[in-house]
Amino acid sequence: MNQDYINVEGLQIYAYHGVFEEEKQKGQTFLINAKVYYDMSAPAQEDQIQAALNYADLCVFMDAFLRSEHFDLIEAAADAVANAVLLHFAQATRIVLCLRKPSAPIGLPFEDVSVTVERGWHRVFLAIGSNMGDRRAYLDSVQEALKVPQVRGVRVSGYIETEPYGGVEQDRFLNGAIELWTTDSPKELLERCHAIEHAAHRTREIHWGPRTLDVDILFYDSLIYDDSDLIIPHIDIKNRNFVLRPMTELAPGFVHPVYHKTMRDLLEELE
Repeated sequence: MNQDYINVEGLQIYAYHGVFEEEKQKGQTFLINAKVYYDMSAPAQEDQIQAALNYADLCVFMDAFLRSEHFDLIEAAADAVANAVLLHFAQATRIVLCLRKPSAPIGLPFEDVSVTVERGWHRVFLAIGSNMGDRRAYLDSVQEALKVPQVRGVRVSGYIETEPYGGVEQDRFLNGAIELWTTDSPKELLERCHAIEHAAHRTREIHWGPRTLDVDILFYDSLIYDDSDLIIPHIDIKNRNFVLRPMTELAPGFVHPVYHKTMRDLLEELE
């Protein structure tokens, strides 16, 4: 992970955020401390501002954003500013942003109140599959649906035809994998995947049954995540040829965070 960053401390912005009507009407001073990570090798070597993430532009952008938007909570404001920076400045890979509210209406002596958020671009792999209708068109529709500001760097594997998995008698599948970078959290990405499936009229009547479109999160960076509705990495990858083949095409050296083996090695073991 790149460790170079621009550090902005104490950027003062007069804005109108708060729960109380007086805060919305009269406003108050907010302060931003921000670390914005990006690869500084080019500006360091070239010594040209055109190659750098301009910190003056960064400050002007954060100031304009906070003054033009309105939030009740500083948690929401901090999250919005951080994500806006990532989407606006192409070089930025990660941001740690502290939003301070030194005049918060607390009614007791205090020095400061603040929240800190960390946001970034995350490397993700998705599995896509279809065995109903125009299978190729359904898989292609995923690429179109991913043309949003929160997603970039999309790469798609070739499609392969495979036998159904799970023991339910049904037609053969067309499968593939997608690599992308996103600012979505795991849960936000899951919602995005479900929305793409819903647009393809996906239903879940039979477990492992026929489907117009499957969009599953395989990997999210090297995160290991287990919740009631989301498990990352996706379960049983090491036994799924229809996942490992397109994954090996896209990223043969990617290491499974649980098995600690590359996609190429897992595929060779399976075959």
